[in-house]
Amino acid sequence: MTADAASGGTDDTLIAALARHGLELPPNQVELLAKYCHLLWDWNSKLNLTRHTDYEKFVGRDLVDSLQLAAHLRNAEEVLDVGTGGGVPGVVLAIVRPDLTMALCDSVGKKARAVESMVKDLGLEVPVYPFRVEDLLEDMRYDALVIRAVGPLWKLLAGFKPHWHSFRRLLVIKGPKWPEELNEARRRGLFHNLQIKTAAEYPLPGADGKSVVLKIWPKGVPER
Repeated sequence: MTADAASGGTDDTLIAALARHGLELPPNQVELLAKYCHLLWDWNSKLNLTRHTDYEKFVGRDLVDSLQLAAHLRNAEEVLDVGTGGGVPGVVLAIVRPDLTMALCDSVGKKARAVESMVKDLGLEVPVYPFRVEDLLEDMRYDALVIRAVGPLWKLLAGFKPHWHSFRRLLVIKGPKWPEELNEARRRGLFHNLQIKTAAEYPLPGADGKSVVLKIWPKGVPER
């Protein structure tokens, strides 16, 4: 493998990047994901939606994270991607797990509108809400909220504290410093009525340490 191929050069393909990471997906999903990448990168020239602007970074970071989350979502669940940004993980989950009823939200209106345009071009039936998640949860109900790169754990838990009646569990992607965030959240008393489990731990491509999927749900409620 050349250095250019290893890093995802200009002649790279999604199929090649998938192969480098030992991943295989159905052809229709690969086609949709490739189309999503091009839509995302085109929008990224107008808005700051992602730093992952080649197939290698998309697969190694965005797709790997999304597949880890997908493994912890049950069949046909209703799922909200909180602070979707450029559509990861929500759009990716909608493609690789078509059984899910996905919804996306982002409080930054221009980002929500960009993702809504991408979703339409991909032919996906996925609503995109230009609202703060706290406002959305006043009226909507979900089985799971998925969260990636949306702020420290304590701030998330503080914001969701009044809204646990609106969803069953959180699935949060965190990087190698997650134990520090967990300690801070505990110090602030935010786990008084909650329990947490490291649902998955996996290497972080191109960096030291590992990423994790943290599953958080109320005490006294069976794990799902």
